[in-house]
Amino acid sequence: MKKEYWEVEDAQVIDKTGKPIADWIMILDQFEAKTKKSNEIVASLQAKYNVPRYWARTLTTHYLKTKG
Repeated sequence: MKKEYWEVEDAQVIDKTGKPIADWIMILDQFEAKTKKSNEIVASLQAKYNVPRYWARTLTTHYLKTKG
């Protein structure tokens, strides 16, 4: 996967999701995302936080690449 798909700026994430990257990292930590499959993480972000699919995937990939 190209880095452009997951190396995003805080301003972009706030604009598209309403929260900064640090907030999403905390949310994903609390969700124990490192122990889940990426599709499960994406689905959770979409269902619980109404994050558009593209951005749910971007946040998931960003999280897994930086935390993994």
